[in-house]
This record gives sequence, structure tokens and C-alpha cells, in this order.
Amino acid sequence: MTLPSKLPAFMLIAMLAMASAQAASPAVPAAEAAPLAPTYSWKNVPIRGGGFISGIVFSRAQKDLIYARTDIGGMYRWSESTKSWKPLLDWVGWKNWGFNGVVSVAADPSDAQRVYAAVGMYTNSWDPNNGAILRSADQGRSWQVTKLPFKLGGNMPGRGMGERLAVDPNHAKVLYFGAPSGKGLWRSVDRGVTWAVVESFPNPGNYVADPNDSSGYGSDNQGVLWVAFDPRSGSPGKSSRVIYVGVADKQNGIYRSNDAGATWERVANQPVGYLPQKGVLEPVHGFLYIATSDTGGPYDGSKGDVWKLATADGTWTQISPIPSSSPDAYFGYSGLTVDRQNPKTLMVASQISWWPDAQFFRSTDGGGSWSRAWEFTSYPNRSFRYTMDISDVPWLTFGANPQPPEVAPKLGWMTQAVEIDPFNANRFMYGTGATLYGSNNLLNWDQADGRITIKPMVKGLEETAVLDLVSPPAGAPLFSAMYDVAGFRHDDLTKVPAMMHITPNLGGNSSIDFAELKPEVMARVGQIDKAANPNVNRIGVSADGGHNWYQGQEPAGGAGSGVIAVAADASTFVWSPSGGAPVVYSISRGSSWAQSSGVPAGAQVRSDRVNPARFYAFSGGRFYASTNGGASFSATAANNLPPTGNVKFKAVPGREGDIWLAGGSDSGLYGLWHSTDGGASFGKVKGVPQADNIGFGKAAPEADYVTLYAVAKIGGVRGLFRSVDAGATWQRINDDEHQYGNFGEALTGDPRVFGRVYVGTNGRGIIVGEAQ
Repeated sequence: MTLPSKLPAFMLIAMLAMASAQAASPAVPAAEAAPLAPTYSWKNVPIRGGGFISGIVFSRAQKDLIYARTDIGGMYRWSESTKSWKPLLDWVGWKNWGFNGVVSVAADPSDAQRVYAAVGMYTNSWDPNNGAILRSADQGRSWQVTKLPFKLGGNMPGRGMGERLAVDPNHAKVLYFGAPSGKGLWRSVDRGVTWAVVESFPNPGNYVADPNDSSGYGSDNQGVLWVAFDPRSGSPGKSSRVIYVGVADKQNGIYRSNDAGATWERVANQPVGYLPQKGVLEPVHGFLYIATSDTGGPYDGSKGDVWKLATADGTWTQISPIPSSSPDAYFGYSGLTVDRQNPKTLMVASQISWWPDAQFFRSTDGGGSWSRAWEFTSYPNRSFRYTMDISDVPWLTFGANPQPPEVAPKLGWMTQAVEIDPFNANRFMYGTGATLYGSNNLLNWDQADGRITIKPMVKGLEETAVLDLVSPPAGAPLFSAMYDVAGFRHDDLTKVPAMMHITPNLGGNSSIDFAELKPEVMARVGQIDKAANPNVNRIGVSADGGHNWYQGQEPAGGAGSGVIAVAADASTFVWSPSGGAPVVYSISRGSSWAQSSGVPAGAQVRSDRVNPARFYAFSGGRFYASTNGGASFSATAANNLPPTGNVKFKAVPGREGDIWLAGGSDSGLYGLWHSTDGGASFGKVKGVPQADNIGFGKAAPEADYVTLYAVAKIGGVRGLFRSVDAGATWQRINDDEHQYGNFGEALTGDPRVFGRVYVGTNGRGIIVGEAQ
């Protein structure tokens, strides 16, 4: 249940975001962009959660105003009336897709309407753009953008630390931002419109997760981590004079200014040896609380401590629930929060504790003593201060049936975001690597034998990275393949599925397909870690429309995930594994495999949707065809196809040899191509200078050809387009408020409902569009 497997997809999808038009051959009639199509409604196919909740921010200015940030899926605002989250960054588009990586959020403590976000996905080359500070005067309904002169990393190591962005509670025009990559501390004095580096700040940080990572991902300096104002040191309209800042430096991690940021000094006698993950100032009694760990997380961390600083006299006191010096210490600390209604009450979480579960600690005496969310009684048995109710999101068990001391569902992992509601001491929320949990009876914790009830508080928050989607002509309307949470069968597009694809549990799934003429037969391939799961093969097969799956066999020598294709009548599977393994085929539904000839390793493969003997493949600008069930392929004479970039192609149901191909890159050919002769030749569709994926849905009334859906750039506008006349004309069906970043790695129409289209996003889950 680890989450780092997202990264390869993001590297791939990042390459898609930098496209430009290319000229092409003339064989197909010119496409035209028609006026905006009939109105579409857009919503998520519900899964709820699925990714890392890296930050939760409660407003100090308005009750029930809460924001959540994610590493790849944007930012959300809580609606108390519906107990659900509203996405705030769906306007982020193809060119600025990195804005969906949210580094930090700051809610103005004196003006409930104002909120700020620091955004950017990666600090290395994977994100081509610099980061930005977004500012809103209407709780995120609209935004203004200030671009920064450096990159930010919402999906970089250390992303759960912070908050890096803060508003002065006494002077709302003043904001500070702690930058990564050695860029230092930055300040704005005009509500985030302009920013300048604080030249006097002495330490830009020096900690990197992996100095040997040549990609720049693990070797980036994690920088300045958090900013905490002492509100007692200012007055309304006058800047707070005392400011504390945490830095990614294990020896010099905490600094203080006594003159509103003009000068800075290292806080004396501070603890050393660990990173100050979180810093929370409690002004009633004048304590600065610090949670530390030996790494920035979110996937690792094995030692750490909790400290408090008496700001009046500079005295430090270690208040660790389990000190790092203890033989029982095996995790660092993060997720630090103070109850603003009861300021001696605080909570802290294990940064990462995979086994047997995450741990939460609570103190009602300022850290003098602690109680735990769970404790061992007689091993392997545990006692619990909580019960979990996941009836709204039942898949959170991950299909596990563990033995004590483990349980399912788990409290979580990657628990770096933990917050007590400042207006309601009975409510807290926390983020995990898979969802957002919370409780509305937190005070029960403090009662003898009391238990709190923890539930997912994640309705409306969707953060899955979708790699493949299929919509069969019969059975469930939608199946997905995803990173991290495998994928789902959706029998009802309005309900959360009971379980992900399991038995076998292939980890993240990269590809799924069904037999067009026998859609109850399906196959999927995944990314399971063979070293940790040597008895699990990377392929699952279903003979009953995805209700049940059994484990297929891998070819000799093993196989990575890659792409799977199923013959129209289910007689043959063709698998193109990742990692350089050869393309293989099976006539026994995955029980045994033989190597295909004539096709390059790593080629994308698809089946003809009419003729069971025909399969197709594409690699390096060449198109390949097989007429013997994938046993052998031959390169066709088709030319002028894109040699580089991410290329997608699919065969049309009901029409043998009818193929559409989309993709390319700005360094070569780019666009949309069509073949009606099994790939022997292709004509480029004029008027579609850029296209990145193609999907098919039910034909329009009176039409005799499938509806085409394309993620493309047409008429100078990038978006999601549809054609009801075989590509002669196109209509954009999304709008500027529904762009979803670099969406479209997965795309399909619904063969049963005209106008319905499913789009996979890179962090915002599955989007369904319905023609109105």
C-alpha cells in the first residue's frame, strides 16, 4: 500500500504538456471546429480519496471553513451543509498543469474570504513551469496568479511538512513563504501580489533526501519548511514582530525574528539531529511546539522527537511520547496540532509507521503526559481508543484480511496532516496516503474507556491517477486501471464501489481490456512489487465481467505491467510488458505464453474489435499488424506517423480494420490519424494539429458511425472535443472551468449512452461528462 509508484506516470504525462502543431499528409478531409457543443455537465465518478492528503487548513476567521491540499490533485474547500469537498483548481489546464501540485495553503486569519496557495508539481525538469502563488478574495471561487522565479514541488519529497505559506495575523497584507531548492524565505507586503526574497534570512536549508538522485527529484534541497507568527507581538494593522521559521537543516533548524523579519537569529539551545517537520505556536501560554523526524517523508522516517519552547525565557523541554533514545522508537513525528479551545491539549502523529499501524498521541497537559490511539495489551493483541466506520468508502480495507496485531482498515500512513478544529474541540481531521479521515467526538478520547469514531471525511475529494478506462457494451458501464489503488468496477456511476480490483491484487494497474464480442472476459496487468510479493503475477483475468478475478501466469522470465489486449472473441491475449520484455501472446487466457515475432519490445498493442485474429501494434513511428492472433506481426507500409511522444491508438467497434491514432510531440509529427485498412495506410486529419488521445462512444441519433472523443487542440483551443460525423467537424465539450490539468491519459465514450464520455485525470480521478 505504498504510493511512490505514481512518479513514472507523471514523468510521462509531463512530456505531453509541452506540445505544438505540425503539418501532415492530406488523405483525410479537413476537420473543422464547430460552435460549442450542447451543454455538458461534469462530475466525478465517485471513488473518494485515493491519494495523499498533504495538508489540512482550518480557517481561524470563520467556523467550518476548511481547506485541504493534495500532492497532485489540487485543492478543496469543505462544505459543512453537504459534508463534502468542493474542488477549487479544476480551471488549471494543459499548459499550467503543475498548479495541481499544492505545496502549501494559507487562510487569512482576519479575513475569511481570502485564501492563498503555493502551487507547482516538481522542482526538477518534470514540470516545465515555475511555481506560483495563487490568491483569492472569495474563498477560492476565483484566483489571481503571481508567478515565481523558481519551481515548486507539491509532489516532491517532504511535501507533507509545513505550512510553508503564512499570513501575518496582525497585518494581513504581509505574507511569508518558505521556498525549496535553496531559494530561501520570501515575503509579500501587498497580499501576495508581489514577492521578494528576505535577504537577511540566513539559512535556505541543506537537507536532501537522496544526494545521488541524478533526476533531481530526491536530491533537491527541501528548503524552508514553515512559518509561525506570534500574534502577541503585534496589533491590528501593525506587523507581528516575533516570527519563527523552520528550516530543513538538522543542526540549525529553527530561527526567530524579533523585528518583523528585518533580522534573524538561530534560536538558542534548540534540539538538533532531526528536521523540524512542524512548528505550531500556542500564544495563550506562550509555547512553540516542534515535531521532528530524521527525514522529510512522506514515505520514510524512523526517529524523531517532540519539543516545546517556552518563548518567554527560551527554555526547551523534550515532550516526546516515545523519545528517540528509547528502544521502542521506530518512527519520527509529524501531524502536530494544538486545540485552540483548550490550548494545553495537543496531538501529534507518527510521520510514518507502516506496522502495525499509524499512531496518534494526545496530551491534555501541554505534553507532560500522553495517551495513545492504540496500545499493546498482551502481544499480538491491542486495545483501541477508536472505532473505524468506513461504510461510506468500503474499499479502504484494500481487501486485506490481516492477522493481529494488524487490522483492516488501518488508521493510515503518511499522516503528516493532522488538525483539531479551532472552533470545535470535538472535531479533528487527518490526511493519509489514501484518504482523509476525521472524528466528530474527539473529546471522548479523554474519558475513561472512551472511544472516538473515525470515519472518512472525503466525499467530493477525488485524487486518483487514472491510466486506463474501458466501457464495455454489456455489464458494468465502467472499469478503470489506476496507480496505487488498482482500479475499480463501477456498476453504478453515482456510488462508491465496494472494492478495488483484488484477488489478485496487482498494486497499481496500468492497462485493462475486454473482449468486444464477449465482454464478460477481461484482463488487466499491474505493477505489483515482485520482490515483496513473489507469488503474485502481474496479470488478472475475469470470465464474469469483472466480478471475480483469478491470477494468470507470467511469461518465462517475468513481465512488467505494460499493456494488455484481448481478442474480440476472447480467444487470445497479447501482452506488451514494460521494462524491455518481449511482446507475448496466449491462447489459454493467460495460463501460458509464447513470444510474438516481428514486433518491438514495449510496443503499444490493441486488438481489432471485430476480427479475433487481428491485433495491432505501434512503436517508434511504425505500425504493425498481426493476422494470426498476435503470433507474428509485420510492419505495414504506413508512414508519416509520429516517431516520438506519447501515442495512443484504438480500433473502432463494429468495423474491422478501422483505427484512429493520436499523439506525437513538438519535436516531430503531432496530431490525429485515421486508417480504414487495418493500418496499411493512415491519413492525417487536417485541422487537428495536436491530439493526445482518442475514444469512441455511442453514435449520435441518425448517425451510423461511433461518436469520437479527442483530447486535442483544435482551432487554437486545447480541450476535450467530440465529433459525430467521423471527424469531419469537431465541437469542444469542456469549458475553461473544467480543464483538469494534463487530463486524458485515459479516455473512452460510453457505447450505450450517446454523449457520455469518461476522462481519466492525473490526480482528479475519473470525470464523466453528460450531454444536457
